[in-house]
Amino acid sequence: MNEAIQPHVGTIEVNGKRYNVAVRVAYDGLEFVGRLWFAEDDWDDAGTPDRGYLTGRTKEDVIAIARGYSQHELAARCRRALSNKRRFPMLRKVTEEILAKVRYLNQLSVSMRAGLIDLEGAAQEIDYTEQQLHQLVRRLRAAAGVEAPQA
Repeated sequence: MNEAIQPHVGTIEVNGKRYNVAVRVAYDGLEFVGRLWFAEDDWDDAGTPDRGYLTGRTKEDVIAIARGYSQHELAARCRRALSNKRRFPMLRKVTEEILAKVRYLNQLSVSMRAGLIDLEGAAQEIDYTEQQLHQLVRRLRAAAGVEAPQA
């Protein structure tokens, strides 16, 4: 996915709490893919993503779909997102970082083998990425089993 944008869609109230709704849109090489995010007014985090995806030919199509949802539909999606909220966000974050590094390592290796990048520079970058992976694996122990605070 290339650079994502995250325009504001609206504000809703669910279970007595106000949520800012945004849609993250990115191009995956085939189409634009969006995902709704719900962030409590009082929190500084990115929020909780809905598990559903919105797709379109352009980012404007995806944003229009998101903005076309009624307050009731957004609230229903928010309740779904909150009910599916992960219990172990620290472990999830480290796992996602590991997967990103593995994908990057593979991309480097493929580019190097195809002769698209300098062998020496690629080898150094591969070594550095491997070191980063080892650091991430060491973080797994501390992240495992740590539950998110209950709202």
